[in-house]
Amino acid sequence: MADKQSQGRQDNAASPGGKPDPATSDEAVRRTGLKSRKAAGPDGPDATVVGDTFKAAPGQSSDKAD
Repeated sequence: MADKQSQGRQDNAASPGGKPDPATSDEAVRRTGLKSRKAAGPDGPDATVVGDTFKAAPGQSSDKAD
């Protein structure tokens, strides 16, 4: 794991960023990172669905979540 921690991560007692363990391949870390950029959360929909929800005018809904 990385030795450097941002002040915020130190304040929150977060684990250092980087590989979860030495046995995890660089490709697996890259794949997980790319996947997380597209998701709204660990179990959430595509991030654009969440963004479109907040961009819609009051009283309108986004049909993309269905």
